[in-house]
Amino acid sequence: MTDFLFWSATRIAQGIRLGNLRAVDVIDACLQRIDEVNPLINAVVQRADERARYEAMELDALAARGTINGPLHGVPITLKDSLDTEGLISTGGTQGRVDYLPDQDAPVVAALRAAGAVVLGKTNTPELTLGGETDNLVYGRTNNPYALERSPGGSSGGSASIIAAGGSALELGSDTGGSIREPAHLCGVAGIKPTAGRVPRTGHIIPYGAGVLDSLTQIGPIARYVEDLALALPLICEMDWRDPSVVPMPLYDPADVNLDELHLAMYTDNGVIKPCVDVVDTVRSVATSLVGDGSRITETTPSCIPQAAELFEQLLRAARGGNAMRLLERYGTTNPGPNLECLIKGELAEPKTVDPVLMESIDEVKSQALQFMRNYDAIICPASHDIARPHGASLQDDFLTWSHITVYNLFGWPAAVVRAGTSQHGNLPVGVQVVAAPWREDIALAVAARIEKLMGGYQKPDI
Repeated sequence: MTDFLFWSATRIAQGIRLGNLRAVDVIDACLQRIDEVNPLINAVVQRADERARYEAMELDALAARGTINGPLHGVPITLKDSLDTEGLISTGGTQGRVDYLPDQDAPVVAALRAAGAVVLGKTNTPELTLGGETDNLVYGRTNNPYALERSPGGSSGGSASIIAAGGSALELGSDTGGSIREPAHLCGVAGIKPTAGRVPRTGHIIPYGAGVLDSLTQIGPIARYVEDLALALPLICEMDWRDPSVVPMPLYDPADVNLDELHLAMYTDNGVIKPCVDVVDTVRSVATSLVGDGSRITETTPSCIPQAAELFEQLLRAARGGNAMRLLERYGTTNPGPNLECLIKGELAEPKTVDPVLMESIDEVKSQALQFMRNYDAIICPASHDIARPHGASLQDDFLTWSHITVYNLFGWPAAVVRAGTSQHGNLPVGVQVVAAPWREDIALAVAARIEKLMGGYQKPDI
């Protein structure tokens, strides 16, 4: 019996801890599942089978002696290829790193391994994580496990795809403009972008020190169930004494949140791009269910979102191409893929600088957003304007298309996504986004967990 392939990481860890499961059996089952599904979805791009089995046997031996390494003892995980992983080629999807073998783990990877997690392999990403299509010249394209002809999103598309397909119990992704939340929505899993400054980014292919874009990128967990986000997040929040953005703020427990006392805002139209019917209907169904469960909800939209979306677009247009070129030079890539070439096209001929007035405007709109949030504990809103689309569709998008998620990178607020519905046609997942004020990941996760309970959450794909 391998039903545990679709259990939560929390339940798997409990089963191993109680002696009802052996870590080696869980690892072997996951590796076999990857054998079955990966030829179809191309999510796992590097594997560590031998090391994973050895570590699992060591952990089983420890458990037999009554020793548990940590809260993830024996739990199988995969890691986005943008994160340095000791002993595993870590390309970040760019050809300049096709043979790059890190000699140490990124701090967030080391933290999960120290907690007992077993790394199965690395998962696919767009080149340098800069894109909404999980495709690159090194490993090719990743498919959505619910519809192979559709995209899992990006840039954590490989992460969300293999989690949904049951090949891994827990992932680490990264999010610069929705790169955890959009794939979670499109693949029917759960993920959270933490508050800017919560998690160290040392060892990520876009490290700290990205200039005016630095605060946009955050690392966070992806899993099938919200309880696993709450399990993993505290493990990766320690200061690493290298990333200067990290703030040692307390991380509160979602279990301590009194949901009955919360005042929630809800919107479906952010004033920039109207979501499809499936997304609108799902957000409204969530709101109706929450009200029926006793929640207090006001339908209202932060009036500053359209301006914030415009400012995010201006910031990225001014700085992202140049930042990408610096990364390509750093990693020795001379032949970027077509998606990245499109991003940096014209940058050499027309170098840009970031206008100080733009940064002042961003600070002002962030202040306006905080004033709105003073009256609410969380916002329920779309995680994207659409459900999973055919491969390549996002290449026609501009940054405003992604405004349902990108504005919260600009604000730096924590935002979680959880599956809450299914499309009217095609049985594709539909997620919702739960946004909270800075440093209140506990509220975002508590509300997401309530939505998961009310709406059913993760559903196994037919693959």
